[in-house]
Amino acid sequence: MPWDAIFLTLKLAAVTTVILIVLGLPLAWWLATTRSRVRPVIEAITTLPLVLPPTVLGFYLLILFSPDAPLGDFWLSLTGNTLTFSFTGLVIASCLYSLPFAVQPMQAAFSVLGRGAMEAARTLGAGRWDAFRTIALPLARRGVLTASVLSFAHTLGEFGVVLMVGGNIPGQTRVIAIEIFTAVETLDYKTAHILSAALLGFSFLVLLFVYVVNGRGVRTYG
Repeated sequence: MPWDAIFLTLKLAAVTTVILIVLGLPLAWWLATTRSRVRPVIEAITTLPLVLPPTVLGFYLLILFSPDAPLGDFWLSLTGNTLTFSFTGLVIASCLYSLPFAVQPMQAAFSVLGRGAMEAARTLGAGRWDAFRTIALPLARRGVLTASVLSFAHTLGEFGVVLMVGGNIPGQTRVIAIEIFTAVETLDYKTAHILSAALLGFSFLVLLFVYVVNGRGVRTYG
């Protein structure tokens, strides 16, 4: 059993999920509450990974992360390591690729709240941050939970983006999806079956969990 690939994938999924929730919360709140004219543009950019082929995103990230590019050169001079073919590069790529799976559930949850509860809290003297922390966030917890689970599960199954950015380096960038691909190439169907069945079962349980949680939410607030 390729435990290195399993542990690396779980680590990547966990780090990516934490980053996406931290960065996605303010973005989702802004998208749900703003009346800015640039909102459709930001929504389109946020949703783009859903329709963009993973290899296209991976290709442009590979160029962006290259030592010849400003970002890649800055990171190389700062750390002495390249963003390409590294765990850090995988994290950045995974965050971009899984961004809509984090933002959209939280945005939908915040949109359902409306402005009434927040305005009532403000009239009682609560600051903007206090109102968000004590009113909006607890009421939107189902959306945050759904975003966390979907982000984690989606990162587990990534293939095209991580292959383009990280390559296939055992113990460093070879995640489960790439391990399955490698097993099939080497005719190791037993390993491919085990890993594929595990991802299939996990993905089904994640979707079942999401639908059950959202179904309870509908019955609660309906």
